[in-house]
Amino acid sequence: MTHRLETTISDALWAAIQARAKMLGQPTRQVVQEALAEALDLNHHSMFQVSTSGALVEGLYQGALTVGDLRRHGDTGLGTFEELDGEMILVDGHCYQARGDGTVTEVADDILTPFATVVAFAIDESHVMTEVVSFDDLTSRLDALRDSDNEFIAWRITGFLDALRMRTACRHASGTPLAEAVADQAVFECADLPATIVGFWSPAFSQAIAIPGYHLHAISDDRVHAGHVFDLRAQSLRVDVHRVSDLHVALPETEAFLQANLVAAHTDMDAIERSQG
Repeated sequence: MTHRLETTISDALWAAIQARAKMLGQPTRQVVQEALAEALDLNHHSMFQVSTSGALVEGLYQGALTVGDLRRHGDTGLGTFEELDGEMILVDGHCYQARGDGTVTEVADDILTPFATVVAFAIDESHVMTEVVSFDDLTSRLDALRDSDNEFIAWRITGFLDALRMRTACRHASGTPLAEAVADQAVFECADLPATIVGFWSPAFSQAIAIPGYHLHAISDDRVHAGHVFDLRAQSLRVDVHRVSDLHVALPETEAFLQANLVAAHTDMDAIERSQG
């Protein structure tokens, strides 16, 4: 949600804003919003991530940060939990856990995550997409909203889903490679439900840190169904776009992370993300 603010400022401040906008090549509204966010210690347009995709691929599932600490960095995002115990969906500041047994619960702040990505979601632009027939159809239309293959984007997509196919990872001990761990994931199919989808587009060059391409998790409005999105169908969806201008990564301090050979983590993340068991 965004709000309109009207105020009166001095000529000197207005001139400074205009000069900054010209220097950065940014709209005036963006300069003002970023200045306010900095003054109020809010990281709008910053993406915060716990650990790296390479560590996840290698099976480093030890908890690195609490959900409470994670929520201080954003209100929207996704990830997983200690020992790969299900899928994380962070929406409207609430953190939910979708487990392999099909349950969805809101988690306490002391629960640990080994990998998660969040933003303080601020809508830069909104679009309506109609007659979305598949996941590939959705992502191809999202492609048209991206200005570059080298930018990070956070998405919040809402609407009534005619069909939704999701997976949730099942609990595995740390050290189990991700490609093996997702082999016994639980897959669920739902229909006729209002839901929110949150997630990210990350560029190919970020593959050692982030999950490249599209990574989307969904949760129904009644908080009964949730998971990692494989496929969907909808008559109409609202797509809110949040463009990311910088990335912060918190590296785990565990012995397993410090000793891991992450250079060898060459597993195809796209194949893992799309694997349906």
